[in-house]
Amino acid sequence: MTKAEDLPYRPCAGIMLANTAGNIFVGQRIDQQIGEAWQMPQGGIDKGEDARTAAIRELTEETGVAADLVDIIAQSSEEHY
Repeated sequence: MTKAEDLPYRPCAGIMLANTAGNIFVGQRIDQQIGEAWQMPQGGIDKGEDARTAAIRELTEETGVAADLVDIIAQSSEEHY
């Protein structure tokens, strides 16, 4: 069995989706066998893609929210590992 620490590092991007009422979206993972797991939209950055583009792409892929419905109001000034 492969351990997580043995896998290659893949840069990824995530996004916090909030509405005008201040509610934050979190999705329940359906692939967990035991217990509950919740997360915000996120995923790997494709070759040649920047983090901002990847975050919007992942949001659309995972929630169906189209890019034209999104305003990015803040972005981290640094990478987080």
